[in-house]
Amino acid sequence: MADQKEAEADVPKGSLSLGVETVIQPHVDEGKLLRKTDLHVLPVLFAIYVIAFLDRVNISNALTMGLPAELHLTGQQPNVALTIFFVPYIIFEIPSNIMMKRLKPRVWLTICIFCFGLIMLCQGFVQSYHGLLATRFFLGLCEAGIFPGSFYLISFWYKKEEAQKRFTVYWSSTMCASAFGGLLATAIAEMDGIRGLSNWRWVFILEGIASVLFSFVTYFCITDFPKEAAWLSPEERAFVLNKTKNDESSTLPITPRDVLTVLSKPTNWFGALMYFSVLVPLYSLAYFTPTIIQALGYNTVQTQLHSVPPFAAAFGFCIVLAFLSDKFRMRSPFIAFGAALLITGLAILLSVHGKSHFSAEYAGICLAAMGAYSMASTIVCWFVMNLQGHVERSIGTAWMVCFGNAGGIVATFSFLKKDAPYYHTGYSICLGMGSLCVLSCLCYGLLIWREKRAIAANREEGDKVQHILYL
Repeated sequence: MADQKEAEADVPKGSLSLGVETVIQPHVDEGKLLRKTDLHVLPVLFAIYVIAFLDRVNISNALTMGLPAELHLTGQQPNVALTIFFVPYIIFEIPSNIMMKRLKPRVWLTICIFCFGLIMLCQGFVQSYHGLLATRFFLGLCEAGIFPGSFYLISFWYKKEEAQKRFTVYWSSTMCASAFGGLLATAIAEMDGIRGLSNWRWVFILEGIASVLFSFVTYFCITDFPKEAAWLSPEERAFVLNKTKNDESSTLPITPRDVLTVLSKPTNWFGALMYFSVLVPLYSLAYFTPTIIQALGYNTVQTQLHSVPPFAAAFGFCIVLAFLSDKFRMRSPFIAFGAALLITGLAILLSVHGKSHFSAEYAGICLAAMGAYSMASTIVCWFVMNLQGHVERSIGTAWMVCFGNAGGIVATFSFLKKDAPYYHTGYSICLGMGSLCVLSCLCYGLLIWREKRAIAANREEGDKVQHILYL
């Protein structure tokens, strides 16, 4: 008891110790602070990515309307328009996270939201295929910072056993955007001809205006890192930094040597490969579910409505798995369960075809969506929360998203018009990528297991090891 008092006396008020024996602020209500953190961190980031993902994939709805005919798209031009988004999106992931560290999250993310909203608005007025390519390119550039930056920010507010639920809530914004996009497109489809504009133009214009207006709200709502968050009291700040073991300053500069150090670790390559391979089926579903359904003979409105339930099912499934993953403090078993659903769903889609088998094919789409989205959200949390410190998380998170989103390029050329309505090539590619994801998860898990054994051995020798790894 006397030793504890002496230790507490050595720590200034409002600070914390990050050694094995931590200083706890007994007058901080942890449950109340956690709810307060959730309220300040998650809702605005969720809303931001719903809007960002809507702006990214709404072209899939526009392609089922009059966009291809009006812009005279032929052959693989629609696929190229989808693909070009990912070129700047991939290249600028790491620079974007570095900028966010330098400018603070609320400043950098607000700039990104305003810019991609403005570009989406302009996309509603394009008159040619080349104009569409230009707006899609700059849309990818401006959206590059949203996804990795948000995960990077969230990771500094929660303990590992709290993280999966929060990561999944944020990740579920993609499913909500996909589902809501179908409903929104159903309503906007009826606006064809208003003020002389086609309905597909209204999809881009209305969602672009909403993004620009929302950017003015986000500046005042996005929180910064725990060390800079103005809504925390000194005691609360100390408590958050203590429980997350993230006392490193977010203003530390990142050097090229830091980037090379992070990229030299095999775990970071397997982490990126996991994400890459799961994003191929995920983006395929996000972009081509309306196209797949339309190929079964449904009109525009029926197509948009039928594109909603698979993502709603995926949303519910992801939330359940997130709670179980945090409860048992494990990630890999739940990734394996999601992989089983993904592969089962894709196998159904590969072998069952035709409008007479719509129920089975539709069930396959739902299973594939549940598997892909649950795997992706768990993989992101597993990888990001196993990274340590501002520098490693900044680079590692951006690297994972950067490398992984190359899967979006593969996905956009997997479902070609010439393969309709059976899409054997697309489903086969997704099935192969699902299998690659399982293999890369096994390799990553093995490396983490070996690292955990080394940490345990060092702890037995008296080292004060703080980093906890999840399998």
